[in-house]
Amino acid sequence: MSDEKKNAYVMRQPEIGKLIRELRQLMGLTQEEFAASLGVAYPTVSRWENGHATPSPMAVKLIDQKLNAMDERDRVLLSKYCQSE
Repeated sequence: MSDEKKNAYVMRQPEIGKLIRELRQLMGLTQEEFAASLGVAYPTVSRWENGHATPSPMAVKLIDQKLNAMDERDRVLLSKYCQSE
């Protein structure tokens, strides 16, 4: 993923929670399962999705890896949230 798209994650904080929720749902995971797959606590994912916290740079990297692992059909999700400003 380009640096421009990674910066979009950082710059569009209100959108990160929506992106994470949709990614998690596309993967068919609960918040607890998604948290475990990232190595974070369940409340952390809940706070991200509710806009009360933002992912750390390491978490963004792991989320980016999950986005890159999606098939092309699901990459529409990226176009919804990762547009250049």
